[in-house]
Amino acid sequence: MTLTSRGILTYLLLVFTLSLGPYLLVIHAQHLSVGFGLVVGVLMWMPATAACLTCRILGIDIASLGWNWRPVRFEVLAYVLPILYALPVYIACWMLVPHSYAFPAFASQLGTAFGFPGSPLTATFLLGLPVFATFGIVRSIASALGEEIGWRGFLLPRLTGRFGWRIGCLISGCIWAVWHYPLLLFADYNSGTPKAFALTCFTLMVIADAYILGWLRLRSKSLWPCAMLHATHNLFIQGIFDRSTVQSGRGLYITTEFGFGMVITTAITAFILWRNSKPEQDSTLSEAALSAEDSERLNPQAGAGARDR
Repeated sequence: MTLTSRGILTYLLLVFTLSLGPYLLVIHAQHLSVGFGLVVGVLMWMPATAACLTCRILGIDIASLGWNWRPVRFEVLAYVLPILYALPVYIACWMLVPHSYAFPAFASQLGTAFGFPGSPLTATFLLGLPVFATFGIVRSIASALGEEIGWRGFLLPRLTGRFGWRIGCLISGCIWAVWHYPLLLFADYNSGTPKAFALTCFTLMVIADAYILGWLRLRSKSLWPCAMLHATHNLFIQGIFDRSTVQSGRGLYITTEFGFGMVITTAITAFILWRNSKPEQDSTLSEAALSAEDSERLNPQAGAGARDR
């Protein structure tokens, strides 16, 4: 078994084992806010913990996880992509489903939260939304980074090196979706639609999102655009768009991460990105190259000798 395959299997064993404790606490409480939400924060850092432990166990340089920040254009693109694929879904819902538009109620909450209950719209547009879009991202990325270090920093390059970008992104998306299943099935991480419908839509949306995140990771050679997109996805969809929509009735079948609308728009976004790139050329190292690189990290003198020859 190559070091690449050993790394994949070791990582998966660790990430699901380490996640078991937070899973059980959330399932016991049956809601995500257990421990004031800190338990979910711990859970979101289990993929990063598993990646670091795998690197330690197998002697893989942790610098290989993709820490470089530049080029910045990928972070900018990652920031706006969730708005581009999510906002049309919510606009369609607001237009097609009567009484689903709830932005005034959301603005009223923001106005009260910022101390201006008498001027909710002014407080929302001058204070609430700017704070969400800036400092809110910093808070959101602190959690999203924990997942992306593992899923895209460590796992994805090894899957694409082993299976190619098409299958690699598909496998990573399926694993990422399954990792969320305990929260969907046994806690309140769902929109209120039938579980079979919510699970199906969520899985398809996550797989499509995995191709978007995979494109960012492979094109930029960095995990930071993935962390940025994950953070803005959570913040704008869960923090703003969902709160601006009535959480009942037919709208739930269209919006949220568990409606069919996001399945369609994320799939279209992924298709556009990959169609306009050269994924085979932009893909990360082949399995042989990854194995050689890992072997060099384990035996640097042998690697240096091979280069000298």
